[in-house]
Amino acid sequence: MKRILVIEDDAFMARAIALILGKHGYSLTIAQNGKEAIKHMEEGDFELIITDLMLPFANGLELLSKYKRSQPKKGTPVMILSAITNEKTVLDGFDLGADDYLKKPFAPSELVSRVNRLLEKKENAHS
Repeated sequence: MKRILVIEDDAFMARAIALILGKHGYSLTIAQNGKEAIKHMEEGDFELIITDLMLPFANGLELLSKYKRSQPKKGTPVMILSAITNEKTVLDGFDLGADDYLKKPFAPSELVSRVNRLLEKKENAHS
């Protein structure tokens, strides 16, 4: 079962993501702030990380940067899922190593499709 870390401070959004991806057989760990996210990233082994940008304690760009610097060989894809659509912020995310950027609100089928694509891409890179 593929493990996904979801970093989302909005409880309703986190539950919605868990419900959508859970139906497709993914195992989800939810972090509600930057502190929890860092703890999970250091302790867990995930096939994908999905992060919001606006978070308490550390924002999504800080988490992305920290993770990509500390785990460069893992190749774990990171998807940003955010209501922020400012072009500079989106480009900053990609410059820091984000593999995808999906804006909220999103269509559940698009989330599933993008998650599947990122996981397939990672699997193919390691085979």
